Amino acid sequence: MLCAISTTSEIGALNTYSNYKNVVRLAEPDWNHAETSGLSGLTVDVIGPNRLIDQQGRELHHFCTTSYLGLDYHPALLEGATEALQSSGTLRIANSRNRSKLSLLEKFESELSTLFESECMATLSCSSASAGALPLLAAGIFTNEISPTMVFDKHSHYSMNHLKAACADETEVITLMHNDIDQLEQLCKTHRHVAYIADGLYSMGGSADMDSLLYLKERYGLFLYLDDSHAISAFGERGSGYVRAKISEMDSGTIIVASLAKSFGASGGVIMLGNKQHRSYLNRYGGPCNWSQSLNAAAIGAGIASIRLHHSTELDSLQASLLRNIRLFDSLVASEQSGHPTAIRLIRCGEPQVATEAASHLADHGFFTSTVFFPVVPRGKAAVRITLRADMSPALIRKFCSCLKAFLDENNLNTITSNNKSSSP
Repeated sequence: MLCAISTTSEIGALNTYSNYKNVVRLAEPDWNHAETSGLSGLTVDVIGPNRLIDQQGRELHHFCTTSYLGLDYHPALLEGATEALQSSGTLRIANSRNRSKLSLLEKFESELSTLFESECMATLSCSSASAGALPLLAAGIFTNEISPTMVFDKHSHYSMNHLKAACADETEVITLMHNDIDQLEQLCKTHRHVAYIADGLYSMGGSADMDSLLYLKERYGLFLYLDDSHAISAFGERGSGYVRAKISEMDSGTIIVASLAKSFGASGGVIMLGNKQHRSYLNRYGGPCNWSQSLNAAAIGAGIASIRLHHSTELDSLQASLLRNIRLFDSLVASEQSGHPTAIRLIRCGEPQVATEAASHLADHGFFTSTVFFPVVPRGKAAVRITLRADMSPALIRKFCSCLKAFLDENNLNTITSNNKSSSP
């Protein structure tokens, strides 16, 4: 299984942190089935906000988007992107950002820093943020030249997990079972310095145990590296998300990364830091954080427009609409995530073929969802992944749930597994 080995091994050993050959062998038949069923490999045109038409002529309501507030269609963000292109006179500056960057990018990062009350650096993506930051963290660049033991939550996102090998070239790397706070505390007791790498809200549902993590941080100096991509903008005051909202003040022992291409509605990623020197290190040595393919002017302009919206009452209204829609869905269809304030719901189907059949049934009735199977989820726990949005009407959600329940009832499917219920944050 991808990234399933728990500790570093002797030099020269293969497949310590990944095994792509085995992953492809196991997953390829399921991907092929999803594609032939019209659930992946689609090319679409937009016919309205979150309404698509694919190459087969199917009109689809988008139920697998991660733009939980629907801001990627917001007129203010589209106008901001257009104005930024016109005012900049170029798409981007074609050199690494540590040589020179658009003044518009400096403005964007300054406004992000004010919004999230931290030292913010905008990146091409959230993945590039982690690709630049995690090896530096492993090398001790952010921890007074003491390389911390890098402890990855087993459910942490692939954008972080795939960097285990690079981190292991600098320090010890360990993978813990999901939210295993007791074992994490034992490691804090027995290791000089520990850095914990995890998600705030997970892409397959569930959340980090922030109260316990902050306790370990205060008592043992645990370094926190957390990806909050699925919570930024959708939750928290001024869109602070799940993690940042629980941290009273950013310090040099915390790094938060997040996507700006989900609820934020724009493009790229952001790194939140509590230390200006750490930002300087990233700018000079963070590789993918500063290579020449930087955010373009349109992405920056949309981001600045999104920040303005974050300071308005419209964001509060959108967040409230999202929560109402989440509660409505939970009242109609049970899932492991019921009662949890994340916009993600998994409808467990067991085997990939069944999940694909369910998603195909929904697509035939005009609803685009995604099937998730190994290696995204463990084998035997394939599911239909549904994401909810603030701009969905109650009538649309009810129609979707009716269609879904008809399939579940016909196939006698129980959508909740007893040993995998999500805990509320």
